[in-house]
Amino acid sequence: MSAQGILLFSGGLDSLLAARVLMDQGLDILCLHFVSPFFNNAGAKKRWKRLYDLDVEIADAGREMVDLVANWPEHGFGKVLNPCVDCKIALLRLAKKRMEEEGAHFIATGEVIGQRPMSQRRDVMNLIRREAGVEGLLLRPLCAQHLDPTPFELSGLVDRTKLLALHGRGRQEQLELARKYGLENIPSPGGGCLLTERENARHYWPLRTYRSTPSVADFTLANFGRQLWSIQGQRALWMVVARNNRDNERLREAAQERDLLAGLCDFPGPIALLRDGADWERQDLERAAAQFVSYAPRAMQASEETPGQTVRVWLRNAAGQQVIAVVPNRERTDFARPSWEEVKAQKHELASRMDALHKERLAAQKKARQLAWEREHCKTDHASGDGNGLAPETN
Repeated sequence: MSAQGILLFSGGLDSLLAARVLMDQGLDILCLHFVSPFFNNAGAKKRWKRLYDLDVEIADAGREMVDLVANWPEHGFGKVLNPCVDCKIALLRLAKKRMEEEGAHFIATGEVIGQRPMSQRRDVMNLIRREAGVEGLLLRPLCAQHLDPTPFELSGLVDRTKLLALHGRGRQEQLELARKYGLENIPSPGGGCLLTERENARHYWPLRTYRSTPSVADFTLANFGRQLWSIQGQRALWMVVARNNRDNERLREAAQERDLLAGLCDFPGPIALLRDGADWERQDLERAAAQFVSYAPRAMQASEETPGQTVRVWLRNAAGQQVIAVVPNRERTDFARPSWEEVKAQKHELASRMDALHKERLAAQKKARQLAWEREHCKTDHASGDGNGLAPETN
C-alpha cells in the first residue's frame, strides 16, 4: 500500500510530533529525511525505528543545498549562512517529486507559525508554499487550526479536528505533547543545521568565495579537521590538517585524483590533505609542509632540541610520492582561516551588492512594462485617430 502522506522529517521534536499527530489518525505516513553536507542524521534511522516506531527514508539533497550556499539564495541568508527560506522551498520541491512517485495525496511538515523569525512567519510560509509549487498539497498539522483548511481536510482524508493550533516560539506545548505520547529521549527542537553556526560559516565561506564551482564533496570536506587557506591574490590554496585518527581516515576517504595527502616520514602525527595539491608550485608545497609539521608535537619537540633541523614530509597521490624536508613554521603564518568578523563583513558587502542588482532588475522590468504599454497604446491611438492617451502609473 502506498503512503497517504509524505512528511519532511528532520529528526527534531516538531517533525516527530507532526508524524505522531497524523499517524494517530490511522494515516500511512512516509517520513522523508533529507541529507546534505549541512544536515545529516541518517545514522539515527535505526534509533528512530526503535524509539518511535518510525520508518524513515533517507533522501539526498546535497546538490540542491550546495547550489544555494555557493550562489546567492533568492531570499538571502539568515544571521549566519543559513538560506532557510530557499532551503525549505527546495526540500518541498523534492518532496513533491517523491509524493508523485509514491502516489501520495499530500506533503506535511512540522512547522509552527511564529516559531522561527526567518522562515515561519505567516507571510513567508505562504510564500514558501507558493514558490515550491505545493499549494493545495501542503499540510502543517501542528498549526493547522490557524490556517485555512486544505483539500484533504475538506475531503475527510485528514480529520481537521484532530490537528493542532500551536503558535509562537514557546516549546511548552510541544513538550507536554511529547509526554502525552510517552516519548522517551525527546529530541532537540531543530534538526541541527550546520549553516546556523559561525564556526562552520568560517569553513564554508572560502569555498564559495575562492572556488568557482564548489562541489558537494568540497563542503563535506570542510566539516572536519583544521581548515586552512593561503590567499594569494585570486589564487587560493586549501589545506586540511587532521585533528585525530578519525580525521585521518576521513581525509584518506576524501582524497581526489588531483589532491595530495601529506604525512611525516620519521614521526607519528596527523596527516593533511592539499586540495588540488598536484597543481601547486614547489614553493607552495614547501610552505604547506612547513606549517603542517607544526601540528605534530613529536616532530616539534625534536625540532626544538635541534634548532634549524629539518623534518621530512611525504606527499603522495595515486600518481606517486615525493619527500621534502622543511623547517617547521612555528608561527603558522602562511595558512589560516578567516575570522567570523571577516566573513560577516564580506557577507554584508555581498548582500548590499545583490540588493542593488535586485533593485536594478526591478527598475528594468518596470521600464520594460512602461515601454510595452506605450507601444501598444500608440498602435491603438493611431488606429482610432486619438493621440492624447497617457501612460498609466506602474508599481
